Amino acid sequence: MKFAAIDIGTNAARLLIANVQHSAGRIQFQKLAYYRVPLRLGEEVFDKGKISSAKALQFQQTIQAFQLLAQTHEVSNLRAVATSAMREASNGKKIAKQIFQETGVPIEIITGDEEAQLIFSSFELLQLQKQQQFVVVDVGGGSTEISVFEHGQKVAARSFELGTIRILKGKTNAESWTQFTTWIQTNVQLQEAHTVFGTGGNVNRALKIIAPKQKESLTLASLVDLHDNLIDLTLEERCEQYQLKPDRADVLVPALKIYITALNALGQNTLVVPKIGLSDGVIYQLYLQNTNF
Repeated sequence: MKFAAIDIGTNAARLLIANVQHSAGRIQFQKLAYYRVPLRLGEEVFDKGKISSAKALQFQQTIQAFQLLAQTHEVSNLRAVATSAMREASNGKKIAKQIFQETGVPIEIITGDEEAQLIFSSFELLQLQKQQQFVVVDVGGGSTEISVFEHGQKVAARSFELGTIRILKGKTNAESWTQFTTWIQTNVQLQEAHTVFGTGGNVNRALKIIAPKQKESLTLASLVDLHDNLIDLTLEERCEQYQLKPDRADVLVPALKIYITALNALGQNTLVVPKIGLSDGVIYQLYLQNTNF
């Protein structure tokens, strides 16, 4: 069955279309198409507290385009979810209603906890060992979600207002970072080894820069080196030297800082990049809701 997920983030809106089926005792997940539009809702929300009419029009046009693409692929179901920027926008619900009236696409503004749960549900596709100890760190434009799993159970999860656009806008402070590291050190059994998974567009880009031929892991040292190299460059130099798009060149630095901070707090030296995230989780849940599996 074909499903479509729209992820309306703080930095960008994304459409993922995938075919999902149950075969040979496991879920077969085939990504058919992926589209990304750098909406940057957070730039206005974190400055002015709301989304402008001009940005709302661009938002609506993006959803219309995504809807047509999904129809072209003949998907069975489509679900659209919005995260941090829409949660905080004073007119977020109003704009979601307007877009539904114009396009017929309902936009769900989900909580940080719901976001973390959807991200984690995508990990079912990795067929992880149930007793594996791991931590998931998902960095977005407006927030970072962390989920902790020990002895086959989720033992803790929290959404932090540490995101790339929020940091660029100067909307975080030293206390934000202290809360982040303190929570990690309080809620993770640091004496035990954990696999640390990093999700989000920025860590996927970092993987392509640092280790394009490696499977899916990055060392703490390599992340620090990339961060330190980028921070000394202008946006134009970052785009030229690392083949980055402008809307990635600015957010990559704060994203790396968040991953580096998390690894240091956990006392771990490796970040595994599984190339899955919120959109994959949304599609997986759509599959479960529409089958008998």
